[in-house]
Amino acid sequence: MLALMCHSCEQKQQEEAKEIEKEVIAEPKKPEYFLLRPEVEKAYGYSHAVKIGNDIKISGAVSMDGEGNPTAIGDLEQQMKNCYADLEKILNHFGCTFDDVVKEDIFTTDMAQMLEKSAYRAEIYKNGFPTGSWLEVKGLALPEFMVEIELEVHKSE
Repeated sequence: MLALMCHSCEQKQQEEAKEIEKEVIAEPKKPEYFLLRPEVEKAYGYSHAVKIGNDIKISGAVSMDGEGNPTAIGDLEQQMKNCYADLEKILNHFGCTFDDVVKEDIFTTDMAQMLEKSAYRAEIYKNGFPTGSWLEVKGLALPEFMVEIELEVHKSE
């Protein structure tokens, strides 16, 4: 009888250990892709955003119309505003705001002008700025683009 009770206790401990293991090893999350301008993104071969679990990676936003044509040519400030407008649409799709952004990387062809116009970002990030980098580059995807902004987002549950 004692041997049976010990075996039963041991079996129960193994079952409890398996339950704990199930809780610790989370099931892999399937990526959720989002296309802001499906035809443009398919033509260039990218998805504008992908969400896995609570994390979202958003490809660089540039100032373009629905057909992929550059807009606000020669106006870095307006291009930046157009980028943030597109990024907000993507964030909204996933139920997020700029408060959920943990990293922002900005690529620009004119850092001096970007520094002059960057105060606009305070209207976007009202509760503090995310981490990130600003990089001056020789060129972006099309010569008319002056700024490209990409984001990483973490949505708390």
